Amino acid sequence: MASSDTTIVLTDITAALSTSEKEAEGKPAALIVVGGDLNGTIFDIEGHEVKVGRNPESEITLEFQGVSRHHFSLIVREDGVRLEDKGSRNGTYLNNKKIEKTAELLKGDIIKLGSIALRFIPKGDPERLTYDKLNMEANTDGLTKCFNKVYFNNSAEIEVKKCKVTGSPLALVMLDLDHFKHLNDNYGHDAGDFVLKELSEIIRKNGVRDNDVFARYGGEEFCILLPQTNLKNGFEIAERLRQTIEAHQFIYDGQRLPVTASIGIADYRQGVLTGIDLFKRADKAVYISKENGRNQVNFFRG
Repeated sequence: MASSDTTIVLTDITAALSTSEKEAEGKPAALIVVGGDLNGTIFDIEGHEVKVGRNPESEITLEFQGVSRHHFSLIVREDGVRLEDKGSRNGTYLNNKKIEKTAELLKGDIIKLGSIALRFIPKGDPERLTYDKLNMEANTDGLTKCFNKVYFNNSAEIEVKKCKVTGSPLALVMLDLDHFKHLNDNYGHDAGDFVLKELSEIIRKNGVRDNDVFARYGGEEFCILLPQTNLKNGFEIAERLRQTIEAHQFIYDGQRLPVTASIGIADYRQGVLTGIDLFKRADKAVYISKENGRNQVNFFRG
């Protein structure tokens, strides 16, 4: 390789590293789940104090065996993060050693509480970008870039548990595209994929807030989990989405594709004990919409 070519390659590498470092600068410190069902899950450490435990009101809720309701806190300072055990029943372990009360965290430290282990990444560390990429791949649907079924189910369980403690409202909108099999059969699977991607963008732009969980549950089914949202407001969001989808021109290969959606909505109330309970109610509401002629919104009537 000529010296000029080598210089160009080195310059490109240096530029790439510089870009990564700049991107990482804005990333807060984080805990990364190591092993188990939530392997790779990232919990940001933001604010002055981050409570960790089984209590749904904790900033980081971990519903695992051996974890106390308020197991430990993370105290965030300009110069680092301090770990404080809060009198947990089974103790908090740092690099396999039980801490007495407090400990300063360093990059790569492993915190063990009950049956779960967490790896500490400091604020602004470029390594965080690798975990972000892996986390996105594990939790998102490749076609639509929405969250996937596993992530949605975990989020629904957490949000329902929070509602049990706080009494806050929670709504779930479930959407199923009408006659999607016919669309695939008549226009081809590429057209079907186009519709799914286009639909995802429409929903993201018209009905999803930062704290909502928008997921592709499977096939042509989508879910939007709406924290701090009652049934009435959830219904209004769902109806607005239905109208937007109906009016949108899905143009593929010069043809407008027939796209509408049957939508169901349910909320947290008596009888909802788990995220699955909430999902089943919304699913039944979708069935009502389909039975009544499709392209409409109905809520669970119990």
